Amino acid sequence: MIARALFFVFVYIPMMLVGVPVQFVVTRLGIESNFMPRLFHRTGCRFLGLKVSTIGEPAHGRPTLLLCNHISWTDIIAIGSVADVTFVAKSSVRKGFVGFMASLQKTIYVDYHRRRDTQRTSKEMASRLAGNGAVLLFAEGHRDLGDHVQPFRSALVGAAQAAMAEGGATDVAVQPVTIAYTRLQGLPVGRTERSGISGVAAKGAKEVIRDLLQSGVKEVTIAFGAPMPLSVETNRKVVTKAAEDEVRRMLVALNRGLPVPQPVA
Repeated sequence: MIARALFFVFVYIPMMLVGVPVQFVVTRLGIESNFMPRLFHRTGCRFLGLKVSTIGEPAHGRPTLLLCNHISWTDIIAIGSVADVTFVAKSSVRKGFVGFMASLQKTIYVDYHRRRDTQRTSKEMASRLAGNGAVLLFAEGHRDLGDHVQPFRSALVGAAQAAMAEGGATDVAVQPVTIAYTRLQGLPVGRTERSGISGVAAKGAKEVIRDLLQSGVKEVTIAFGAPMPLSVETNRKVVTKAAEDEVRRMLVALNRGLPVPQPVA
């Protein structure tokens, strides 16, 4: 706790005092640079005690829609430390300091309860994809403990499909991504530890932050599956379910300490 407090005061705050204004200018000028976000996330991993390892890698050189499970708000920091992606987040995240920081990374916001908002989101996604960008969706739509995968929502995949032609995005790939918190202080993570990591049982943001700062080193594995083609004609429910099944396969293997199975052809 003391070490993290010192790290926050003498490393994290100075980095933010320099980095935030720089990233603000970069964003306003429309310059495509992921240097500061990647540095911010990597420093955040050190601060929060996240030891991140990867299996596979993100698709490169083509528009990519990544579909991932969701366990904790630290998922964004862990994934952002190893992959240059644009995150899609709930509109509620847009408020306050967290929203300001998320906006500096050009986060796309969506209100799942408003159909018109989904259409706006799809156009932003198509614009990013048209520039050979990578957009990541937490496809379950909410957080879970990380011991299983909830059904993926296909709505935004379909919305992105519908806007692909308008936005000029072609040759899009859908890539399954699994995040798993496998060990805490060198020991396998059980259900009790998963509850603390996910923050599901916490009563308010203060308790979530306290638990994170008091917890030990968390080993996080991010597994990238084989990309699947997405076109306007692709059945959105079929490709979404295929990505869900692959994420589930990888999560089960990681939670059991087994080798991640090869993607099904």
